[in-house]
Amino acid sequence: MKKITLILTSVLALAIGAKANDKNKGNDTVYTVDSQSSKLVWTGKKVTGEHTGNISLSTGSLVTANNKLKSGTFEIDLTSLTVTDLTDKDYNAKLVGHLKADDFFSVEKFPKAKFVTTSVVPKGGENYEISGKLTIKGITNEVKFPATVKVEKNKTTAQAKILVDRTKYDIKFRSKNFFENLGDKAIDNDFELAVNLVAQTGTAAAKATGK
Repeated sequence: MKKITLILTSVLALAIGAKANDKNKGNDTVYTVDSQSSKLVWTGKKVTGEHTGNISLSTGSLVTANNKLKSGTFEIDLTSLTVTDLTDKDYNAKLVGHLKADDFFSVEKFPKAKFVTTSVVPKGGENYEISGKLTIKGITNEVKFPATVKVEKNKTTAQAKILVDRTKYDIKFRSKNFFENLGDKAIDNDFELAVNLVAQTGTAAAKATGK
């Protein structure tokens, strides 16, 4: 009798848990990232200065529950990489070409980069601490950064600055960690990715994605 009671109790607990999960899932709202309105700005520094540019998003989504960020993912189109600080067209094109080559992002082999959240920790108000897996050149590493997320009825916006150690993704060109006597030709291991995501639901999302 005790055994039967224990089995029934376990089944009931599983059923309640399943209903709770379904209920929580039902509260989720998925916002589709608007790649046209969103913006990613990269900054790479070296001994003699820095370069900046833009990268476009391919796809992405943010998931909220009870007006709080729950998870997110976005894919970066590295073929769209540009340089914005150089006005000389030839020099600009040369740098873009080098960044897309094997010394840096190997864009022909790896045209996409991707980020997927693994942990979203609310820090009060619109502030969060986000951890996730960033994949570049087919190599995945964990990154952590603070972010500001504003959840509205049909739109969610998120801003963050992600510091990325390029050497962890086999981008070693002119890194002091791997080359000696670089002098003023050394390039910092870390580059910054300033992320400004705009994600929408319903008709606005359909219009943004062209679907």
